[in-house]
Amino acid sequence: MAIGKNKRLTKSKKGGRKKAVDPFLKKEWYKLIAPSIFAVKDCGKTLITKTQGTKIASEGLKGRVFEMSLADLNKNEALSYRKIKLCIEDVQGFNCLLNFHGMDMTRDKLCSLIRKKQSIIEGSVDCRTTDGYIVRMFCIAFTKPQANQIKNTCYAKSAQSRAIRAKMTARMSELGSKGDLKSLVKELISAPIGEQIAREASGIFPVKDCYIRKVKVLKKPKFDVTALMEWHNADETPAGDVGKAVEPEDKGLAGAGGRL
Repeated sequence: MAIGKNKRLTKSKKGGRKKAVDPFLKKEWYKLIAPSIFAVKDCGKTLITKTQGTKIASEGLKGRVFEMSLADLNKNEALSYRKIKLCIEDVQGFNCLLNFHGMDMTRDKLCSLIRKKQSIIEGSVDCRTTDGYIVRMFCIAFTKPQANQIKNTCYAKSAQSRAIRAKMTARMSELGSKGDLKSLVKELISAPIGEQIAREASGIFPVKDCYIRKVKVLKKPKFDVTALMEWHNADETPAGDVGKAVEPEDKGLAGAGGRL
């Protein structure tokens, strides 16, 4: 090979090895703000790469879904089997405003309910709330033996299962379509809907452990900031917070010595 023809061989490599940079230096933390229907508003933090060129941090955050325990959100350990999904709808400064995205049950709770010698009855329904959300709800129930039953098993016939399923779907569709999503979530968190369904179905076959197993938000209306801010109004009382009973004050008449 002629000398001086391939000059690149004599030169040192241009780039060399890049310096190792800690990737966390390019990140920033954003606070998660839960809707006002929950007792805890500040429910966590999330991480994202800082705004760089056309890649805006707030745009990357929108649409992120977080799964949280209802026990943490409402400070009630009895509700630890409930999982709530919240989605980032808007970013204001370093605060991410969350909205309801779904509900689920923990696997261990579901497994603890399933046993031998009983029937599982499941039902699902799609309903549209008054504010334009399309929600799919799943219900689960288990048959139980009647009082003073000698028989070892308590299986329901297919016709009885269908009748109970019809009761489930009717109750869920009524619940979903009578109000907006906010009122529905309040009902799901605080009101014992499962117990109501079990009571209605007991005339067909005795039922126990009836729960709204899962809730999915299938379709959302067009994003509206004012509608989102209604979820975050601070003057609301959290769902499940019923307050304390106040005793009425016994006031006597002034100047009459307390006697009429």
